[in-house]
Amino acid sequence: MSKTIDITLDEAQTEGTTATVAEWLKAVGDRVQKDEPIIELETDKVMMEITAPATGILTTIHVELGETASDNKILGTINTEVGSNPENEVLTDLKKSAPKETKTDFPQKNTPAAGPLDHPPSKFKSPAVRRLLSQHDINPNLISGSGKNNRLTSRDIKAYLEQTESDTAQSNASELIKHTAMRRKIAEHMQHSVQTAPHVTAVFDVDLSRIMAHRKKHKKAFEQRGIKLTYTAYFMVATAAAIQHQPKINARFHEHGLEVFKHINIGIGTALGDDGLIVPVLKHCESKNLEHIAQGLTEMTDKARTGALQQSDVQGGTFTISNHGVSGSLVATPIIINQPQVAILGLGKIEKRPVVKTIDGEDALAIKPMGYVSLTIDHRALDAYHTNDFLSFFKDYIENWEA
Repeated sequence: MSKTIDITLDEAQTEGTTATVAEWLKAVGDRVQKDEPIIELETDKVMMEITAPATGILTTIHVELGETASDNKILGTINTEVGSNPENEVLTDLKKSAPKETKTDFPQKNTPAAGPLDHPPSKFKSPAVRRLLSQHDINPNLISGSGKNNRLTSRDIKAYLEQTESDTAQSNASELIKHTAMRRKIAEHMQHSVQTAPHVTAVFDVDLSRIMAHRKKHKKAFEQRGIKLTYTAYFMVATAAAIQHQPKINARFHEHGLEVFKHINIGIGTALGDDGLIVPVLKHCESKNLEHIAQGLTEMTDKARTGALQQSDVQGGTFTISNHGVSGSLVATPIIINQPQVAILGLGKIEKRPVVKTIDGEDALAIKPMGYVSLTIDHRALDAYHTNDFLSFFKDYIENWEA
């Protein structure tokens, strides 16, 4: 006897973003273990793995490669066994019913992929990966894997092929660089945000003298504990304080009302070079001090740049910071809101500028390290009052940082 378990995707796994099937790690007829990765889905944020909800035999694939995996849609089914030798019963039925030539045909067990390459058994490769390697006669050691535990995915191979094709293309007039799946997802997400929310941006100028002095005094001590004390850490502390002062900044807009979050989960936009960007999230910032935030930021940034982020690392964000100043820009506007949030903070380049200061009642020119900070809001949810109230508090917090 056996019963069927559906493989589904719920909203919490994608946070409302579109997910597509990048790769099935198992084929129809394969035995799967509970919590074993069986599907790779790709969103605009990250590649994530869906695990088997039960132990059994994968009997059906409903959503094929490249197709959209909607919330609560059945992606496939697993038959779980009850009895002495149920697997043989299920496999026998599959062999009888499976079509002769489909993408989800029952595979021959223990048969290595055809081709000139021998893949080490200690490094798992899905049927789709083995097929692509064999079809294009590729040495897998030439490609870096982006899957869990550096596992090679079909996306890695396709990106390698696209790059190879681009490198060998000869054109005097132009060169077409094909979009990666991540770039397409980012484009969709940005377009959706602009179409959904009316964006309004306010810009303040902030004197960073106090935090620069504090960082100079404490940076070495932090480094001795393995923590990078970056300016972003100071900005995150100030952001959490400003949100506690003006809580409506930390919210989600609904047609029937504004959902204001109790916890402050701040995402940091992290560039991945030509591959796009990703937004790791540091959770519960309202209860963290500078050292805790600097440590969490160090860990998240390292994971983002080495491809070690998990889906949980980019979920649950309630507010986002875009530190565009690290690449040299003074002001960027509008910075696109990370839907479904209602605001995003932009941090410009820190540079020394002459500013007018009142000293002993007299105006005087002084050279100060300054930076522009901007807040872009969803004007459906927030107004100029909320925006300027947040930025005024943020500015005052930074400029009066205690050494």
